[in-house]
Amino acid sequence: MDYRNLGSSGAVVSELTLGTMTFGAEADEATSHALLDTFVEHGGTFIDTADVYSSGVSETIIGHWLKAHPTEAEQVVIATKGRFPMGEGPNDLGLSRRHLRTALDASLTRLGVDHVDLYQMHAWDALTPIDETLRFLDDAVAAGKIGYYGFSNYLGWQLTKAVHRAQALGFVPPVTLQPQYSLLVRDIEHEVVPASADAGIGLLPWSPLGGGWLTGKYKRDEAPTGASRLGENPARGMEAWEARNADPRTWDVLDAVQSIATEHGATASQVAIAWLLAQPTVTSVILGARSVEQLVDNLGASGLGLSDDDVARLSAASAPQADDYPYGVAGAAQRNRKIEGGR
Repeated sequence: MDYRNLGSSGAVVSELTLGTMTFGAEADEATSHALLDTFVEHGGTFIDTADVYSSGVSETIIGHWLKAHPTEAEQVVIATKGRFPMGEGPNDLGLSRRHLRTALDASLTRLGVDHVDLYQMHAWDALTPIDETLRFLDDAVAAGKIGYYGFSNYLGWQLTKAVHRAQALGFVPPVTLQPQYSLLVRDIEHEVVPASADAGIGLLPWSPLGGGWLTGKYKRDEAPTGASRLGENPARGMEAWEARNADPRTWDVLDAVQSIATEHGATASQVAIAWLLAQPTVTSVILGARSVEQLVDNLGASGLGLSDDDVARLSAASAPQADDYPYGVAGAAQRNRKIEGGR
Protein backbone atom coordinates (compact mmCIF):
# COMPACT_ATOMS: atom_id res chain seq x y z
CA MET A 1 0.00 0.00 0.00
CA ASP A 2 1.27 3.45 -0.90
CA TYR A 3 0.51 6.57 1.13
CA ARG A 4 -0.30 10.17 0.27
CA ASN A 5 -0.91 13.46 1.99
CA LEU A 6 -4.52 14.19 2.84
CA GLY A 7 -5.04 16.98 0.34
CA SER A 8 -2.76 19.88 1.20
CA SER A 9 -2.53 18.86 4.87
CA GLY A 10 0.37 17.21 6.65
CA ALA A 11 -1.69 14.13 7.54
CA VAL A 12 -0.83 10.93 5.67
CA VAL A 13 -3.38 8.34 4.53
CA SER A 14 -3.36 5.15 2.50
CA GLU A 15 -4.08 5.60 -1.20
CA LEU A 16 -7.11 3.34 -0.79
CA THR A 17 -9.89 4.08 1.69
CA LEU A 18 -12.31 1.62 3.25
CA GLY A 19 -15.81 2.96 2.65
CA THR A 20 -18.32 1.70 5.20
CA MET A 21 -21.73 2.45 3.72
CA THR A 22 -22.35 -1.32 3.66
CA PHE A 23 -21.76 -1.65 7.43
CA GLY A 24 -25.01 -2.47 9.18
CA ALA A 25 -26.84 -2.85 5.87
CA GLU A 26 -25.22 -5.32 3.47
CA ALA A 27 -22.55 -6.38 5.98
CA ASP A 28 -23.38 -7.37 9.54
CA GLU A 29 -21.05 -6.46 12.43
CA ALA A 30 -18.95 -9.63 12.17
CA THR A 31 -18.46 -9.18 8.43
CA SER A 32 -17.76 -5.46 8.89
CA HIS A 33 -15.07 -6.22 11.47
CA ALA A 34 -13.54 -8.79 9.14
CA LEU A 35 -13.42 -6.12 6.42
CA LEU A 36 -11.69 -3.71 8.81
CA ASP A 37 -9.20 -6.40 9.87
CA THR A 38 -8.39 -7.25 6.25
CA PHE A 39 -8.02 -3.62 5.25
CA VAL A 40 -5.58 -2.85 8.06
CA GLU A 41 -3.63 -6.08 7.43
CA HIS A 42 -3.06 -4.87 3.85
CA GLY A 43 -1.69 -1.53 5.05
CA GLY A 44 -4.89 0.48 4.85
CA THR A 45 -5.16 3.39 7.26
CA PHE A 46 -8.07 5.53 6.00
CA ILE A 47 -11.65 4.68 7.03
CA ASP A 48 -14.63 6.66 5.73
CA THR A 49 -18.14 6.64 7.20
CA ALA A 50 -21.12 8.97 7.74
CA ASP A 51 -23.77 9.47 10.38
CA VAL A 52 -26.51 8.65 7.87
CA TYR A 53 -25.04 5.25 6.93
CA SER A 54 -27.52 2.75 8.36
CA SER A 55 -28.79 5.57 10.59
CA GLY A 56 -25.65 5.61 12.70
CA VAL A 57 -25.06 1.87 12.83
CA SER A 58 -21.98 2.07 10.60
CA GLU A 59 -20.31 4.47 13.03
CA THR A 60 -21.28 2.28 15.98
CA ILE A 61 -19.77 -0.81 14.35
CA ILE A 62 -16.55 1.08 13.68
CA GLY A 63 -16.55 2.31 17.27
CA HIS A 64 -16.77 -1.26 18.56
CA TRP A 65 -13.84 -2.25 16.35
CA LEU A 66 -11.72 0.71 17.46
CA LYS A 67 -12.31 -0.19 21.11
CA ALA A 68 -11.33 -3.82 20.50
CA HIS A 69 -8.21 -2.82 18.53
CA PRO A 70 -6.50 -0.02 20.49
CA THR A 71 -3.15 -0.45 18.75
CA GLU A 72 -4.63 -0.25 15.27
CA ALA A 73 -6.90 2.59 16.38
CA GLU A 74 -3.84 4.75 17.01
CA GLN A 75 -2.80 4.42 13.35
CA VAL A 76 -6.05 4.68 11.41
CA VAL A 77 -7.43 7.98 10.12
CA ILE A 78 -11.17 8.29 10.66
CA ALA A 79 -13.44 10.37 8.42
CA THR A 80 -17.15 10.88 8.89
CA LYS A 81 -19.83 13.20 7.50
CA GLY A 82 -22.86 15.21 8.55
CA ARG A 83 -25.67 16.91 6.64
CA PHE A 84 -28.50 14.46 5.89
CA PRO A 85 -31.55 13.82 8.11
CA MET A 86 -31.01 11.98 11.40
CA GLY A 87 -34.53 12.75 12.61
CA GLU A 88 -37.85 14.22 11.51
CA GLY A 89 -37.42 17.76 12.82
CA PRO A 90 -36.48 20.84 10.75
CA ASN A 91 -33.13 21.10 12.54
CA ASP A 92 -32.30 17.42 12.21
CA LEU A 93 -30.49 18.02 8.94
CA GLY A 94 -28.45 20.61 7.09
CA LEU A 95 -25.20 22.48 7.62
CA SER A 96 -26.36 24.94 10.25
CA ARG A 97 -24.36 25.38 13.45
CA ARG A 98 -27.41 24.01 15.29
CA HIS A 99 -27.46 20.72 13.39
CA LEU A 100 -23.72 20.21 12.92
CA ARG A 101 -23.04 20.64 16.64
CA THR A 102 -25.54 17.89 17.44
CA ALA A 103 -24.46 15.70 14.52
CA LEU A 104 -20.75 15.87 15.30
CA ASP A 105 -21.23 15.12 19.00
CA ALA A 106 -23.47 12.16 18.13
CA SER A 107 -20.89 10.81 15.66
CA LEU A 108 -18.10 11.08 18.25
CA THR A 109 -20.25 9.19 20.75
CA ARG A 110 -21.05 6.38 18.31
CA LEU A 111 -17.41 6.11 17.25
CA GLY A 112 -16.26 6.17 20.87
CA VAL A 113 -13.63 8.85 20.22
CA ASP A 114 -13.03 12.44 21.31
CA HIS A 115 -12.24 13.66 17.80
CA VAL A 116 -12.31 12.63 14.15
CA ASP A 117 -9.48 13.30 11.74
CA LEU A 118 -11.68 14.48 8.86
CA TYR A 119 -15.21 15.88 9.11
CA GLN A 120 -17.01 16.24 5.79
CA MET A 121 -20.09 18.18 4.76
CA HIS A 122 -22.06 15.47 2.97
CA ALA A 123 -23.72 17.85 0.49
CA TRP A 124 -24.36 21.54 -0.14
CA ASP A 125 -27.05 23.25 1.96
CA ALA A 126 -28.73 26.11 0.11
CA LEU A 127 -30.57 27.27 3.26
CA THR A 128 -27.50 27.83 5.45
CA PRO A 129 -25.07 30.71 4.82
CA ILE A 130 -21.67 29.29 3.94
CA ASP A 131 -20.05 31.58 6.55
CA GLU A 132 -22.07 29.91 9.30
CA THR A 133 -20.93 26.44 8.26
CA LEU A 134 -17.30 27.50 7.91
CA ARG A 135 -17.27 29.23 11.31
CA PHE A 136 -18.59 26.07 12.95
CA LEU A 137 -15.87 24.00 11.27
CA ASP A 138 -13.15 26.48 12.25
CA ASP A 139 -14.40 26.39 15.85
CA ALA A 140 -14.50 22.57 15.79
CA VAL A 141 -10.86 22.47 14.66
CA ALA A 142 -9.88 24.94 17.40
CA ALA A 143 -11.77 22.85 19.97
CA GLY A 144 -9.90 19.71 18.92
CA LYS A 145 -13.06 17.88 17.87
CA ILE A 146 -11.92 17.56 14.25
CA GLY A 147 -8.48 17.63 12.70
CA TYR A 148 -9.45 18.74 9.20
CA TYR A 149 -12.62 19.26 7.22
CA GLY A 150 -13.77 18.71 3.68
CA PHE A 151 -16.83 18.46 1.47
CA SER A 152 -18.71 15.83 -0.48
CA ASN A 153 -20.77 16.12 -3.65
CA TYR A 154 -20.09 19.86 -4.10
CA LEU A 155 -20.16 21.52 -7.50
CA GLY A 156 -17.17 23.47 -8.71
CA TRP A 157 -18.57 26.91 -7.85
CA GLN A 158 -19.67 25.70 -4.41
CA LEU A 159 -16.20 24.40 -3.61
CA THR A 160 -14.53 27.58 -4.87
CA LYS A 161 -16.90 29.78 -2.87
CA ALA A 162 -16.21 27.81 0.32
CA VAL A 163 -12.45 27.95 -0.21
CA HIS A 164 -12.39 31.69 -0.80
CA ARG A 165 -14.80 32.53 2.03
CA ALA A 166 -12.65 30.51 4.44
CA GLN A 167 -9.60 32.41 3.23
CA ALA A 168 -11.32 35.81 3.47
CA LEU A 169 -12.55 35.12 7.00
CA GLY A 170 -9.20 33.80 8.20
CA PHE A 171 -10.59 30.33 8.87
CA VAL A 172 -8.78 27.02 8.54
CA PRO A 173 -9.14 25.91 4.88
CA PRO A 174 -10.77 22.69 3.65
CA VAL A 175 -8.48 19.88 2.49
CA THR A 176 -10.65 17.37 0.60
CA LEU A 177 -13.65 16.85 -1.64
CA GLN A 178 -15.46 13.54 -2.03
CA PRO A 179 -17.12 13.28 -5.48
CA GLN A 180 -18.46 10.47 -7.61
CA TYR A 181 -15.67 9.71 -10.07
CA SER A 182 -14.80 6.75 -12.28
CA LEU A 183 -13.95 5.82 -15.84
CA LEU A 184 -17.69 5.93 -16.56
CA VAL A 185 -18.43 9.13 -14.63
CA ARG A 186 -15.94 11.84 -15.59
CA ASP A 187 -18.09 14.95 -15.98
CA ILE A 188 -16.52 16.43 -12.83
CA GLU A 189 -13.42 17.03 -14.95
CA HIS A 190 -15.18 20.00 -16.55
CA GLU A 191 -15.42 22.10 -13.37
CA VAL A 192 -14.88 20.20 -10.10
CA VAL A 193 -11.43 18.78 -10.85
CA PRO A 194 -9.97 22.12 -12.01
CA ALA A 195 -11.48 23.87 -8.98
CA SER A 196 -9.96 21.25 -6.69
CA ALA A 197 -6.56 21.51 -8.33
CA ASP A 198 -6.61 25.29 -8.10
CA ALA A 199 -7.35 25.15 -4.35
CA GLY A 200 -5.01 22.27 -3.51
CA ILE A 201 -7.98 20.10 -2.57
CA GLY A 202 -7.46 16.32 -2.59
CA LEU A 203 -10.19 14.20 -4.20
CA LEU A 204 -11.61 11.12 -2.50
CA PRO A 205 -13.59 9.42 -5.29
CA TRP A 206 -16.58 7.31 -4.37
CA SER A 207 -18.15 4.63 -6.59
CA PRO A 208 -14.85 4.02 -8.43
CA LEU A 209 -16.36 0.96 -10.13
CA GLY A 210 -19.32 2.80 -11.60
CA GLY A 211 -21.96 0.97 -9.57
CA GLY A 212 -20.43 -2.40 -10.44
CA TRP A 213 -20.15 -1.88 -14.20
CA LEU A 214 -16.36 -1.68 -14.14
CA THR A 215 -16.05 -5.08 -12.47
CA GLY A 216 -16.96 -6.63 -15.81
CA LYS A 217 -19.88 -8.59 -14.37
CA TYR A 218 -22.46 -6.98 -16.64
CA LYS A 219 -22.69 -8.26 -20.20
CA ARG A 220 -23.85 -6.54 -23.34
CA ASP A 221 -27.60 -7.01 -23.88
CA GLU A 222 -27.87 -9.42 -20.90
CA ALA A 223 -30.11 -8.00 -18.20
CA PRO A 224 -28.61 -8.38 -14.69
CA THR A 225 -30.09 -10.82 -12.20
CA GLY A 226 -29.17 -12.17 -8.77
CA ALA A 227 -26.34 -10.90 -6.62
CA SER A 228 -25.62 -7.52 -8.16
CA ARG A 229 -26.77 -4.05 -7.20
CA LEU A 230 -28.85 -3.79 -10.36
CA GLY A 231 -30.16 -7.34 -10.17
CA GLU A 232 -31.27 -6.96 -6.56
CA ASN A 233 -33.37 -3.90 -7.37
CA PRO A 234 -35.15 -4.89 -10.62
CA ALA A 235 -37.40 -1.83 -10.94
CA ARG A 236 -34.76 0.86 -10.63
CA GLY A 237 -31.89 -1.39 -11.67
CA MET A 238 -33.36 -2.29 -15.04
CA GLU A 239 -33.87 1.34 -16.01
CA ALA A 240 -30.27 2.16 -15.07
CA TRP A 241 -28.95 -0.91 -16.88
CA GLU A 242 -30.87 -0.12 -20.06
CA ALA A 243 -29.51 3.43 -20.18
CA ARG A 244 -25.93 2.33 -19.60
CA ASN A 245 -26.22 -0.67 -21.95
CA ALA A 246 -27.51 1.54 -24.78
CA ASP A 247 -24.52 3.88 -24.57
CA PRO A 248 -21.71 2.71 -26.90
CA ARG A 249 -19.18 4.51 -24.69
CA THR A 250 -19.93 2.04 -21.89
CA TRP A 251 -18.68 -0.88 -23.94
CA ASP A 252 -15.70 1.03 -25.32
CA VAL A 253 -14.61 1.64 -21.74
CA LEU A 254 -15.25 -1.92 -20.61
CA ASP A 255 -13.39 -3.35 -23.60
CA ALA A 256 -10.36 -1.15 -22.84
CA VAL A 257 -10.45 -2.06 -19.15
CA GLN A 258 -10.66 -5.79 -19.85
CA SER A 259 -7.91 -5.65 -22.46
CA ILE A 260 -5.49 -3.95 -20.08
CA ALA A 261 -6.53 -6.24 -17.23
CA THR A 262 -5.66 -9.26 -19.37
CA GLU A 263 -2.27 -7.77 -20.26
CA HIS A 264 -1.44 -7.24 -16.58
CA GLY A 265 -2.95 -10.46 -15.27
CA ALA A 266 -5.23 -8.30 -13.14
CA THR A 267 -8.98 -7.95 -12.69
CA ALA A 268 -11.13 -5.30 -14.32
CA SER A 269 -11.84 -3.77 -10.91
CA GLN A 270 -8.14 -3.38 -10.17
CA VAL A 271 -7.50 -1.63 -13.48
CA ALA A 272 -10.42 0.79 -13.01
CA ILE A 273 -9.24 1.73 -9.52
CA ALA A 274 -5.62 2.02 -10.65
CA TRP A 275 -6.67 4.52 -13.35
CA LEU A 276 -8.18 6.75 -10.65
CA LEU A 277 -5.01 6.46 -8.57
CA ALA A 278 -3.10 7.81 -11.56
CA GLN A 279 -5.17 11.02 -11.69
CA PRO A 280 -3.15 13.95 -10.30
CA THR A 281 -5.85 15.39 -8.00
CA VAL A 282 -6.76 12.09 -6.34
CA THR A 283 -5.67 11.56 -2.73
CA SER A 284 -7.34 8.24 -1.96
CA VAL A 285 -9.97 6.05 -3.66
CA ILE A 286 -12.92 4.86 -1.55
CA LEU A 287 -13.61 1.13 -1.78
CA GLY A 288 -17.05 -0.21 -0.95
CA ALA A 289 -17.16 -3.95 -0.33
CA ARG A 290 -19.77 -6.37 0.92
CA SER A 291 -17.35 -9.24 1.46
CA VAL A 292 -13.71 -9.85 2.30
CA GLU A 293 -13.21 -11.41 -1.14
CA GLN A 294 -14.40 -8.24 -2.88
CA LEU A 295 -12.18 -6.09 -0.71
CA VAL A 296 -9.06 -8.20 -1.27
CA ASP A 297 -9.60 -8.01 -5.03
CA ASN A 298 -9.98 -4.22 -4.93
CA LEU A 299 -6.92 -3.81 -2.72
CA GLY A 300 -4.93 -5.43 -5.52
CA ALA A 301 -5.14 -2.12 -7.38
CA SER A 302 -2.47 -0.71 -5.09
CA GLY A 303 0.88 -1.24 -6.75
CA LEU A 304 -0.62 -2.42 -10.04
CA GLY A 305 1.43 0.23 -11.79
CA LEU A 306 -0.36 1.10 -15.00
CA SER A 307 1.96 2.49 -17.66
CA ASP A 308 1.46 5.94 -19.15
CA ASP A 309 0.20 4.20 -22.27
CA ASP A 310 -2.33 2.19 -20.25
CA VAL A 311 -3.65 5.36 -18.61
CA ALA A 312 -3.82 7.12 -21.97
CA ARG A 313 -5.77 4.24 -23.56
CA LEU A 314 -8.26 4.20 -20.71
CA SER A 315 -8.60 7.98 -20.75
CA ALA A 316 -9.23 8.02 -24.49
CA ALA A 317 -11.87 5.29 -24.34
CA SER A 318 -13.66 6.98 -21.44
CA ALA A 319 -13.35 10.61 -22.50
CA PRO A 320 -16.38 12.48 -21.16
CA GLN A 321 -18.91 13.33 -23.83
CA ALA A 322 -19.82 16.99 -23.97
CA ASP A 323 -21.57 19.46 -26.24
CA ASP A 324 -19.28 21.61 -28.32
CA TYR A 325 -19.53 24.61 -26.00
CA PRO A 326 -18.43 25.39 -23.35
CA TYR A 327 -16.94 21.96 -22.58
CA GLY A 328 -16.27 20.60 -26.05
CA VAL A 329 -13.32 21.24 -28.36
CA ALA A 330 -14.19 24.87 -29.09
CA GLY A 331 -14.64 25.76 -25.44
CA ALA A 332 -11.42 24.00 -24.41
CA ALA A 333 -9.51 25.83 -27.12
CA GLN A 334 -10.72 29.19 -25.80
CA ARG A 335 -9.38 28.40 -22.32
CA ASN A 336 -5.85 27.73 -23.58
CA ARG A 337 -3.33 29.45 -25.82
CA LYS A 338 0.04 28.75 -27.35
CA ILE A 339 2.88 30.57 -25.60
CA GLU A 340 4.42 31.40 -28.97
CA GLY A 341 1.18 33.01 -30.14
CA GLY A 342 -0.61 32.51 -33.43
CA ARG A 343 -3.96 31.10 -34.35
